[in-house]
Amino acid sequence: MTVRVGVLGATGAVGQRLIQLLDPHPDFELAALTASESSAGKTYREAAKWRVDAPIPEDVAEMEVAATDPGEVPNDVDLIFSSLPSSVGERVEPGFCEAGYVVSSNSSNGRMDDDIPLTIPEVNPDHLDLLEVQRDERGWDGAMVKNPNCSTITMVPPLKALDDEFTLTDVTVSTLQAVSGAGYSGVSSMEIIDNAIPHIGGEEKKMETESRKLLGSFDGAEVHHHEMDVAASCNRIPTLDGHLENVWTDTEADVTVEAAEEAFRSMTGVDLPSSPEQLIKVFDEPDRPQPRLDRNVEDGMGVATGGVQETTDGVQFNCLAHNTMRGAAGASVLNGELLLDQGYL
Repeated sequence: MTVRVGVLGATGAVGQRLIQLLDPHPDFELAALTASESSAGKTYREAAKWRVDAPIPEDVAEMEVAATDPGEVPNDVDLIFSSLPSSVGERVEPGFCEAGYVVSSNSSNGRMDDDIPLTIPEVNPDHLDLLEVQRDERGWDGAMVKNPNCSTITMVPPLKALDDEFTLTDVTVSTLQAVSGAGYSGVSSMEIIDNAIPHIGGEEKKMETESRKLLGSFDGAEVHHHEMDVAASCNRIPTLDGHLENVWTDTEADVTVEAAEEAFRSMTGVDLPSSPEQLIKVFDEPDRPQPRLDRNVEDGMGVATGGVQETTDGVQFNCLAHNTMRGAAGASVLNGELLLDQGYL
């Protein structure tokens, strides 16, 4: 079965990554691209300043870009991937759902809404069934699923591995986040070169709340958030891609370095095209993972960990993921694959 798909915000950084992933996809066929009014009517080649480190797909380059409006997208498109800024997504995404489109969104708006599933397929695929509640409550013919923030999605898979075995009580995280997480114009060169910025607006709250929802339990009607306490400090550093995070955990059960590493290794992928066979790679070297060396683990869809150490009440570890692949475009595509697998398309 080939599903016709569209991309909202196709000319932006995450939109370009989506096109890179979707053009050769075995189950999805790109059929619609949207952007701002200034881009509407142009070919994609004319509208997009292509910045991905691979050639622009020739068949996509000649597609016409439409305005971001449900009336501009063909009716036979079954799935929409949204990479819109949250201020725009909040305004237009519900209209696509009302018009009958299923939306897999990377935008931050609505992630914490009670009836919108926030999903990582290898972590909480059962939360997708919240769509039944969503459709009942909102009266949508379509539906909307969200993937989490790029910093949240880096630490949650290893946290899931620890929680399943040892039960988390407290998590503290300090991030070193790449400039691509802010978009192409998000951080100026004069701000970030020879510098680090110890603040990313709203990022700490996203990590603290989204992780508890992702690791919560779904009872068929609602998601009960995990009871662990989460504290985050987020920092922007002058790397291009790859968010590196230092994480400290407290657990109910005693945990050793060897047991934590084995829990990480046990986190396998799921039977979806974009999910890696080994979700979490464990490095033995004390100076790994590093963004430049390890952000492309499993073609950018894996999570790298290392530096595991015992603490008084748990373990400390470092983790890394490619923020525009696993942390954004790849996460949305993976959720789209889950929607297809679970019969929501």
